[in-house]
Amino acid sequence: MTAPARLDPASAEALVDTRFTVPGIRCAGCIAKIERELPKLDGIASARVNFSAKRVAIRHAESMPHDALTNALEQLGFEAQELDDNPLGSEDAEAKRLQRALAVAGFGMMNVMLLSVSVWSGAGGVTRDLFHWLSGVIALPVIAYAGQPFFRSAWMALKYRRTNMDVPISIGVLLATALSMYETVAGGGHAYFESAVMLLFFLLAGRALDAAMRTRTRAGIGALLSRMGRSAMVIAADGSFKTVASQELKPGMTMAVAAGEALAADGVVEQGASAVDNAMLTGESTPERVAADSPVYAGAVNLSAPLRVRVTAAASNTLLAEIARLMDEAGQSRSRYVRIADRASRLYAPAVHTLALLAFVGWMLAGAGWHQSLVIAIAVLIITCPCAMGLAVPAAQVVTSGALLKRGLLVKDGSALERLAEVDIALFDKTGTLTLGTPRADISGLDPEARAVALALSQASNHPLSKALASSLREAGVEAAEVTDISEQGGEGLFGTWRGIEVALERPDCAQAGLSSQLRIGMDTSLIDFHDPLRADAKQAIDALSEMGIESRILSGDRSASVSTIARKLGLHARAGASPQDKLATLEHLREQSRNPLMIGDGINDGPALAAAHASIAPGSASDVSQQAADAVFTGRALMPVATAIRAARACMRVVRQNFGFAIIYNVFAVPLALFGMVTPLIAAIAMSASSIVVVANSLRLARVAR
Repeated sequence: MTAPARLDPASAEALVDTRFTVPGIRCAGCIAKIERELPKLDGIASARVNFSAKRVAIRHAESMPHDALTNALEQLGFEAQELDDNPLGSEDAEAKRLQRALAVAGFGMMNVMLLSVSVWSGAGGVTRDLFHWLSGVIALPVIAYAGQPFFRSAWMALKYRRTNMDVPISIGVLLATALSMYETVAGGGHAYFESAVMLLFFLLAGRALDAAMRTRTRAGIGALLSRMGRSAMVIAADGSFKTVASQELKPGMTMAVAAGEALAADGVVEQGASAVDNAMLTGESTPERVAADSPVYAGAVNLSAPLRVRVTAAASNTLLAEIARLMDEAGQSRSRYVRIADRASRLYAPAVHTLALLAFVGWMLAGAGWHQSLVIAIAVLIITCPCAMGLAVPAAQVVTSGALLKRGLLVKDGSALERLAEVDIALFDKTGTLTLGTPRADISGLDPEARAVALALSQASNHPLSKALASSLREAGVEAAEVTDISEQGGEGLFGTWRGIEVALERPDCAQAGLSSQLRIGMDTSLIDFHDPLRADAKQAIDALSEMGIESRILSGDRSASVSTIARKLGLHARAGASPQDKLATLEHLREQSRNPLMIGDGINDGPALAAAHASIAPGSASDVSQQAADAVFTGRALMPVATAIRAARACMRVVRQNFGFAIIYNVFAVPLALFGMVTPLIAAIAMSASSIVVVANSLRLARVAR
């Protein structure tokens, strides 16, 4: 083993992130163990578990070798493999292994149960012994194959003098199998092959269901990634074409994108005009028109005409990869309910081993004999499996996060759902949050010829208003006129010639024109106004929040005139001209009133407020600082995902409380019954497995909550 590097806080050594796939993560106890123990090692700054992806992101010293990280995870009892592929790659291999094991366990369970029913019906003597032998012949290979996921996990833990929930499960299965073999060889009346096989079948059913649930919740982003082009036709310097894999594309390359082809990298259109489908990326179903200088993104589909695109970001630097990283970091965190599950799972293994030992010793002292005492101890080991407790929080959070993702909202932190469920007041920034944040040109006063001239002039400039005007004209389906001799004069505007007539896009003559431009064709002039429009469903989203008892206000740094106009339209109380310090003071004042504020903002000046609020959401167009500070990010132009997130978070916490209540009730009734010898290993196997399936099935109801 290579010695790890020492992480000195005072050193300037860079920290890097490395991701591992860890299929042995089963519950909140595994999450707590990894996130608690790894940072104690020299060279590791932090570790973060993504339960839904069964992956661990480790932030460590750059000089620390990766095999040292793998060994550190093995020392905790977890097999790990460094992740090279896309962080949201398929988990088909694990799912298929579980399905094969489940099929084998199901086949064995049905055949062993048929033989056991005959014994229970009164078969005795040679017939009973023969059926026990046949049961053993079927059950032993079944247990050896189907039990591998549990035995391997338990061995890894015990190998490094640790324990996990698979240890008592494996002990219970092996003890039941060993006792059954003894009874069969000795010609005894009781064998428990059916209990061992049935326990494995139901445990595997729960884990296969869990794997299916995680695959389902990640299907949306998986479909998004599958739309990304695998390769691109790149134009070389000599004009030749060659196919380059998407991972080998570099900024500065020029791609030839045919109609119907998906883009393999982010870029800017250099030549051509077309329409692209960004539905999988932004949720917008309407195709977006693009022309020279228009940005396009990996995953978008070119719909109508060939384009030449200059690559600006490729591979892991694309917008699509950034979304994947956001999802990869959406693991479990230190929410109140996760902490409860952590403590319960941490105490589980020693408590169960102690209970089983006390049951065995107690019944021996009571004169039950070693056989009956061992049977009761096995039943205690099986029935106390905390699968339901461990799945209570992550199952609900994973399903809810997946449902919200399909509605265009990425929840970055599991605890964010808990805090979103508690908010009672929403504070909206104006520009970029209630409004779209980009100026839109009012072209209703232009005739078709004027529109064509305006497009020809505006698309020749990088001025924000020119770009906004060009965008509005392209969306209206306008084709540019043949304007020649176009020139741009700083501070004056754009000038050219159309059909021998001087045309210009210039500053308006009137001082009261506000945010506007003047189009001049010969002696005729037209004023083009610009405005920042409200999001189309802003009023609907505010009303939905009000129906949930959440008061909405505007807290903006913009001028009073523009803020008051928006406030009147939406019927909201508003404060304008608020600095970042003012916003923090407002949040603190609300907290002193025992309020739980939700901050929705996009600008860099909103970053402190987003981080300080009880919960926060940023639009996908927000600055990097705001997206990092927020708990969730919504894509697209709709504001309704904000209300949907709160409704889904409240439903999620209701289901978490239901799951906890069920797990507690199950253990309160089941453990005493097993201790007093009223439960056989068969009944214990059925009860424990059913409890896990009930929790997962209850959580799956949340998949419909965001609809």
